[in-house]
Amino acid sequence: MSAPDVNPSGAQAPVPGPLNRPTRVPFADLLGLRVKSLHEGHAELALALRPELLNTWQVAHGGVTMTLLDVAMAHAARSLNMKGDDLGPGVVTVEMKTTFMRPAEGELLCRARVLHRSSTMAYTEGSVYSDQGLLCAHATGTFKYLRALPAASGVRVLPQKDGQE
Repeated sequence: MSAPDVNPSGAQAPVPGPLNRPTRVPFADLLGLRVKSLHEGHAELALALRPELLNTWQVAHGGVTMTLLDVAMAHAARSLNMKGDDLGPGVVTVEMKTTFMRPAEGELLCRARVLHRSSTMAYTEGSVYSDQGLLCAHATGTFKYLRALPAASGVRVLPQKDGQE
C-alpha cells in the first residue's frame, strides 16, 4: 500500500497545552519539534526549519527528517498507553527504514500511526509533508516498550568481556 502524495485530511484530537513528558528528549527540544496531536496510536508533530537544520542544498538535512519521523512514530507507539498527560512506558527504536521522495522545505508536518502492537513491540509508519502538503519522506519503524530506561534507574551499562562497549 502506497502513501498518498499529498497531506491526507483527518482531524486528530489535539493535546491540550504543553505535553508533559515523563522523560525529556533534549535532542528533540534542540531541533524544535512540537507535538500538535497525540491520541490512540496516532501522533502529529511539526518542525519549522531553520538555517542550522538545512543541508548544503538549503533543504532539510536527512538526519533532521529521520529524527522527526523517529520521534513521531515513538510518540504514536507511546500514546496507546496514555493516561491523561502521562505517556506511560518508554520506547526504544529497534529498526527504522526511511524513503525520501523529495526535498523537505518550510514548516514540516509529520503524521505517524501504529500499524500493529504486541505486548512488547509496536510497528509504526510515519510520513513527512512539506508546507505545500507534498509527501517528502515515509518511514516504517519498530519500537520496543520499556518499563524503565537504564540511565533513569541508575543501572550502569558494563563493557563487553573483550573490553569493547
